[in-house]
Amino acid sequence: MRSLPQISEAEFEVMKVVWNHAPINTTEVTEKLTRTTQWKPKTIQTLLKRLVQKGAVTYEKQGRVFVYTPLVREDEYVNHESDSFLNRYYDGNIVSMVSAYLDSDHLTEQDIVSLNKLLSERSKKEGS
Repeated sequence: MRSLPQISEAEFEVMKVVWNHAPINTTEVTEKLTRTTQWKPKTIQTLLKRLVQKGAVTYEKQGRVFVYTPLVREDEYVNHESDSFLNRYYDGNIVSMVSAYLDSDHLTEQDIVSLNKLLSERSKKEGS
């Protein structure tokens, strides 16, 4: 498995915009993020530059505009981070994690119903 860049929480917010709208130019990224954050355009440009330096996104200059595309797939990055979280806090044991959430009442009744459905579907798929 290839090494994925370390992305900060702020950079991850920028990545979500790039993943959802690529190819996307600097102005479009800025417009989207100024609606959902308190960040100044300069901050957003700095975050984009960091993501380029880290190899998470690339850009192409089209006239006077920079157009960004991701170099890291969203599902790949999220899976990596999920595994990292699970290993760091629960020694890689998903049952321990779910048990901790159940014990702390973080799961709603609807969450439990949804999880049961997912597990049941997975079990049927594994059995066939």
